[in-house]
Amino acid sequence: MVKDKICSSCGKRLIGHGNTTFKCPKCGNTDIGRCDQCRDQSVSYECKKCGFIGP
Repeated sequence: MVKDKICSSCGKRLIGHGNTTFKCPKCGNTDIGRCDQCRDQSVSYECKKCGFIGP
């Protein structure tokens, strides 16, 4: 079963346009998901593996 991707900031499922996923800029091991609203508002996120915080 495929796990749904979720926003790392608000927990919303990433469906539709304007969403993105990328590797953590610091450790490169964790996938970070960002919904369009959190990206637009620059809501912070945290890497669960290394603790990096950023928008």
